[in-house]
Amino acid sequence: MTCIVGLEYDGRVIIGGDSAGVAGYSITVRADTKVFRNSEFIMGFTSSFRMGQLLRYSLVPPLPQTWDIDRFMATDFISAVRDCLREGGYARNESGSEEGGVFLVGIRGRLYRIDSDFQIGRSIDLYDAVGCGEEFALGSLFGSAHLDPLERVGLALEAAAYHSSAVCPPFHVMSSPDPD
Repeated sequence: MTCIVGLEYDGRVIIGGDSAGVAGYSITVRADTKVFRNSEFIMGFTSSFRMGQLLRYSLVPPLPQTWDIDRFMATDFISAVRDCLREGGYARNESGSEEGGVFLVGIRGRLYRIDSDFQIGRSIDLYDAVGCGEEFALGSLFGSAHLDPLERVGLALEAAAYHSSAVCPPFHVMSSPDPD
């Protein structure tokens, strides 16, 4: 299920997501969005609606107190996410290795991908996508560098919905910081 798309542009991060909730061969168009704001962060999730609910409503993210945002994300932010998912009953511990889910996070003009092993990643391409529509969205983002950033995100989500049966509109897009 899902396609979440994000890109960095001119000191902003734009994240968009679809509305599909998928179980087996069934699809529900969800009213609760997969893209949201939590404090200074914007996030878009895949993996589980429960994980998204915890990130949206239970996570109290610390704010960066350093110029080194990568270090902050890899340490303080991830520690808060791990605690939140564990306390919410979502994080799994298999063979001594804790696992969460996959989501995108925008903070202070940077886009991060958080993988299920809690590693952070930031693409040199300044865009990323997660979910079952990820490959279609990445191809679209690669070929649309000449377009407006909001158009790129929308086009990437449309491409994913066209090619994946587990991605569907309506699409929800957020920008951080909010444009004036």
